[in-house]
Amino acid sequence: MDFEFTDAEKAFSTEVEKFLDTHQDPEVMDVTRENMAQIVDTPARRAFMKKLADKGWLGITWPKEYGGQDGAGVYEYILNEALARRGAPQIGKGVGIIGKTLIRHGSDKLKKEFLPKILNAEVEFAVGYSEPQAGSDAANMQLRAIREGDEWVMNGQKIFTTSAHFADWYWVGARTDMDAPKHHGITLFLVPMNHPGITVQAMPTIGDEITNQVFFDNLRIHNDYVVGDLNKGFQYISEALDLERFTMFTFSPIEQRVEELVDYLRDAKRDGKKFRDDAVVRQKVAQIATQTEVARGLGLNFVHQSTKGGKPPTCEASEYKLYATGLSQRVANASLDIAGAGGALRVHTKEAPLRGRPELSYRYTVIDTIGGGASEIQKNIIARRKLGLPKNF
Repeated sequence: MDFEFTDAEKAFSTEVEKFLDTHQDPEVMDVTRENMAQIVDTPARRAFMKKLADKGWLGITWPKEYGGQDGAGVYEYILNEALARRGAPQIGKGVGIIGKTLIRHGSDKLKKEFLPKILNAEVEFAVGYSEPQAGSDAANMQLRAIREGDEWVMNGQKIFTTSAHFADWYWVGARTDMDAPKHHGITLFLVPMNHPGITVQAMPTIGDEITNQVFFDNLRIHNDYVVGDLNKGFQYISEALDLERFTMFTFSPIEQRVEELVDYLRDAKRDGKKFRDDAVVRQKVAQIATQTEVARGLGLNFVHQSTKGGKPPTCEASEYKLYATGLSQRVANASLDIAGAGGALRVHTKEAPLRGRPELSYRYTVIDTIGGGASEIQKNIIARRKLGLPKNF
């Protein structure tokens, strides 16, 4: 594979950067929110996404028959990484997870209802896989959906649903066959978040952001809102998770924090001595800089493998997610160590080194190693699907 962008790809990157310069807005863009900067949780952020939609940038890789451009995945990658580097909301769930799954498996009704809204930035989604007893083990979900005529009656609970407090629709998995093996008998549904059968309860996180518990109490949803074939939801979820593991955990914010740390070390001193002359600090930064290039390569490899058609490349998604989120933690740990006592000061504190980002990054990056499937899950996927190891090893 070629790690260099073509002239056309470089031109698109320049166009995106100019657009972001023109629409720079602190109400929309905030790199200090770490990976949560990607969510579209305010009116200002929704208005920004509408501007992206007006540029035709939300459906770059979608087929033309659904309003897309049939473009190469690298253009979507360039756009998403540029947005992430500015701390702007990203194309993520709607375009990547929900939209692409509906294109592959959705009914004509669901395609007609949701795909135009996604492309026009008119709808936001929450994703509901995790449950109290089924965190990274999505196949163990127990939210029940029982068929009654043309409707399904849903009862149970979801947890760690990040966007539930502002989303319009819930992309949710439920068990529809209680007797089937746990990887079967699951079906995907689309449910309006304002449904009277849904209760959302906020859960503040260690990273200063909000996730949610969601309770279903005799919620009734028409059979029209079943996604794809009955009892094949886990297979669709697995495909969608491959996209989530890549698109939701962008590389550029990690690279940016590394660059900010290096800039800080150019002139920073302790006890009258420059950090850059300290052998231990130099070794740590060299390790991180090298690992950052590895993460970049893994991300580009996912994009490259995606161009071959078919389903998203599972192992490459897990390799990237495992390595990139681990690296993000290592960068946070190193930044906090190097910043010393001042690193414990909160973000945006005037006197804090590195704008106070090390303290928040240290807390927040724990979350990224869990979202989209914990690191242990990624290791299992790589072990079984790439290395051919047995399940019980």
